[in-house]
Amino acid sequence: MKKSLMLSLVLLLSIGFAGIASAHVTVQPKEVPAGSYQVFTVRVPSEKDSATTQVKVAIPDNVNVSRFEPKADWTYEIEKGASDKIVSVTWKATGNGLGATEFGEFRMQGKVADDAKELTWKAYQTYSDGEVVEWTGAADADKPASVTTVTAATGDGHGDSHGAASGAAASGDEADSDRDTLTLSLAIAGLVAGVLALLIALFRKRA
Repeated sequence: MKKSLMLSLVLLLSIGFAGIASAHVTVQPKEVPAGSYQVFTVRVPSEKDSATTQVKVAIPDNVNVSRFEPKADWTYEIEKGASDKIVSVTWKATGNGLGATEFGEFRMQGKVADDAKELTWKAYQTYSDGEVVEWTGAADADKPASVTTVTAATGDGHGDSHGAASGAAASGDEADSDRDTLTLSLAIAGLVAGVLALLIALFRKRA
């Protein structure tokens, strides 16, 4: 009976942690046409008890970001490189930041280069306890950088508002999907905690 309880516990914890581990810092949309104007959304979930208080994103060489959406309770600072190009942006919380069960979205607008093949977004997430999580690895790494695939130019997204609107719509659709995933992960984590408490109580009673 004890062995059966332990196996059940391991299985439930595995399911719960698998759901939680799927939460990463990502940039949406995941696919854009070359030469198009896009609204890029940086989605940041907190994965610790400590709050997320700062998020830095390195802007890929093959995209020219020029505008940022204001976000309540957050400020942002930009860093420029050669030819006055923006090479990074850092959002900083002016309040409590993002708590353990929260996530935030930070939006910026830019033009994808005509010869771009993919956009690799390296992000650095700082928690209130001082830990910095670097989302800079390869696709199969524990902390991968978010990658946007660049497809062939469509010819209708060059310099007009249609490209930005289409990017925002795609980002909204994917946001709904990711919110559902995050909600499910949190629900599973809560279920695991409840079942774990029940199993411990039964185990102690039988012991």
